[in-house]
Amino acid sequence: MSEFRKEEIANWYDEHSKSILSFILLMVRDYQEAEDLTHDTFVKAYQHYNSFKHSSSEKTWLFSIAHNVTVDYLRKRKTRNFIKETLLLQKNNIPLPEDLIQIKEESYELYNALGELKETYRKVIVLRKIKGFSIEETAKILNWSESKVKSMLFRAMPALKKQLIKEGYLYEKTC
Repeated sequence: MSEFRKEEIANWYDEHSKSILSFILLMVRDYQEAEDLTHDTFVKAYQHYNSFKHSSSEKTWLFSIAHNVTVDYLRKRKTRNFIKETLLLQKNNIPLPEDLIQIKEESYELYNALGELKETYRKVIVLRKIKGFSIEETAKILNWSESKVKSMLFRAMPALKKQLIKEGYLYEKTC
């Protein structure tokens, strides 16, 4: 069983790691951390393999794990950032040059605008519009109801458009 599990997780890694890495990168905005969290995702998948019920695809299950790993990381980081800000250290959200290499030039504006949205909006846009998950799959990954996914996306898209306009990447038509 253990050898089969290793082989299956390795196959899943080959098939889904790039997609999971890009999802996590959009959430944490730090390439090295995204790589580490992607690795953690597959370690947890291996450790909890027996809990995979096959009621959804392995991709949905892996993204659910990736989401939980990322949320845990962000909670810890938020505490660290609060402490740093309290100690008057400057917070720097600008991606490093090596991080920017990983982001396609044409999506850089989107990456920046997504980073300014609240986390729930960012999650739903990334999963539904960028990663192409269905409403049902997105609900499972985020542990939300399908109606919450729909309403969050309904609010998130205008917020993203507003952010893109604010940053000068989109121009409102005045007619």
